Amino acid sequence: MKYLSMSDQQLILEYLDGNEMAFRFLIERHEERVRLTIRKYVKDVNQGDDIFQEVFIKVINTLRKGKYNHEGKFGQWVNRIAQNLCIDSFRKKKRRPTLQPTEEFDIFDVLGSPDDNIEEQTIKGQTYDKVRKLIDQLPPEQREVVILRHYADMSFKEIAGLTRVSINTALGRMRYALINIRKMVEEKEIALY
Repeated sequence: MKYLSMSDQQLILEYLDGNEMAFRFLIERHEERVRLTIRKYVKDVNQGDDIFQEVFIKVINTLRKGKYNHEGKFGQWVNRIAQNLCIDSFRKKKRRPTLQPTEEFDIFDVLGSPDDNIEEQTIKGQTYDKVRKLIDQLPPEQREVVILRHYADMSFKEIAGLTRVSINTALGRMRYALINIRKMVEEKEIALY
């Protein structure tokens, strides 16, 4: 098959010239690695499939807009998109309030006036974005532990098992990640509220 010998960039150019088979082959070439990346963060198979589809929809849109800069790192770029979409999915889950009805439960304790909270919501959103950008600048091992701990709500024991390191190593990576984030906040004088 002619596609086997083609580079990712050649397949992309073929796709942009209207050859759908070239893109299908590109997906197949990177499918296993992207699915493994998603599986690291998402345990639900259906949610993982949804994220996988989102990844390649994003890839298609970026390619069609001409915004992809080829540096010979297509696989890394696609994996990064997958990681970011997994993080986004965790963030959305965390922002959704879960209500546990009790005898003392009153819906009005949960509901507030939307006008009162708009400024607070805006500040929170900006803070989340700043923190995410800082996390993205961490070394890969530290970034992974932070994401798994804070976005995937995994214990350090689970993180250690998933990343195949000792619990002490996972804890150490988290410690260094927090130190590095604090340094970046101080050096860049970033205000986190």
